[in-house]
Amino acid sequence: MTGCQGELVNEDFEVYIEDNEGNVVLDDTVQSLPNGFIDLWLPRDRTYQITIAYDGKTAESEFSTFEGDDTCITTMQLS
Repeated sequence: MTGCQGELVNEDFEVYIEDNEGNVVLDDTVQSLPNGFIDLWLPRDRTYQITIAYDGKTAESEFSTFEGDDTCITTMQLS
């Protein structure tokens, strides 16, 4: 991701991801990169629910990994 900079650099986030069948794909602490983003690699052709928590705030969203889907999500905001 060139040209993008997130606000929370090298910070720890609690990340929880389930697929559309209810299988837990990730439930772990993940550190943001020097650009402020979290880099995740997930299986293709699935729909997921994600919850990200940081400092008492959370963000929840649904996304998918089908051909043509966005590979960079920049719309999630902690609240």
